[in-house]
Amino acid sequence: MTSWLAQYGVIAVFFLMMIDAVFPAASELVMVYAGALASGALTHSFDVLGWHATDFGAYLAVVLAGVLGYQIGAIGGWWIGDRGGEPFVHRYGRWFHLSAARFDRAEQWFTRWNDWAVFVGRITPVARSFVSIPAGVFGSPFRRYNVLTFAGNSIWCLVLAAIGWALGANWDTFHKGFRWVEYLVVVGILAVAAYWVLRWRRTATIAPADDDSSR
Repeated sequence: MTSWLAQYGVIAVFFLMMIDAVFPAASELVMVYAGALASGALTHSFDVLGWHATDFGAYLAVVLAGVLGYQIGAIGGWWIGDRGGEPFVHRYGRWFHLSAARFDRAEQWFTRWNDWAVFVGRITPVARSFVSIPAGVFGSPFRRYNVLTFAGNSIWCLVLAAIGWALGANWDTFHKGFRWVEYLVVVGILAVAAYWVLRWRRTATIAPADDDSSR
């Protein structure tokens, strides 16, 4: 993803953010890394539709691409939810990582926050990708939905791109440090998997023993 961002610039930002509006596409990484690229610390220039921008102009281009891409994706997600309703979610939701459990949580989210569910969702990591389709299903008014999405979406893109810009030349150090988090996650997954395997084997061993004792 990072190499694609470096090669295609704002086009990559636009399409990745459009996808993230309905399907998790790591918008945090997209905007932070794009901001770092725009700072000029990683490359001498940043591609903006063939124009190699630098400095603050590149930052604004990154933010604009992120906001527009996400907004278009969010409109598409709302339209899918509005037209398809709950039957669509139950039948095809897994294609968007919108399982029945996630859809139920989305319903609780909208019940809790009412009109502000869209805005709060747009500035909440991970959850922001599971707002668009449910908003359409639950009948969020289209105009209000777009205003709240634009507000939250703009804040998200401005702040994360600014973080990337600030990281600038320190990106390599930051990324290497973050890799330790990735390693810890992998170790945690392996530990959980080992626990369940041992538990399954113990259950499988006890079951035959119980059968023998019952005889």
